[in-house]
Amino acid sequence: MLPSFHASTDNARAWSVARAAFYGAALGAAAALVKILGPWHAGGSAAARALEVAAAAIAFALLCAGAAALRNFVARRLIWPQMR
Repeated sequence: MLPSFHASTDNARAWSVARAAFYGAALGAAAALVKILGPWHAGGSAAARALEVAAAAIAFALLCAGAAALRNFVARRLIWPQMR
C-alpha cells in the first residue's frame, strides 16, 4: 500500500449512499437541462425532453451512489481495519 502524506484528524465515517444518489440526480438533471436548453440541441416533444432529463438524473444518481458504495467497501476492507 502507498503511504499517505495526509494524516486526517477527522473521525473516519462512511459516505451516505442516499446523499450521493440525491446529489447525483441533481447534477444529472442540471446537465440534461443545460444540454436541452443549449443552442446545439435539436427540437423535440416535451415528453422526450422530460424523458431525457429523467434518464440523465437516474444515470447520475446510480453512478454517484455506486461510487459512494464502492468507496465505503474499500475503506472498510483496506483502510479502517488498520486504524484500530
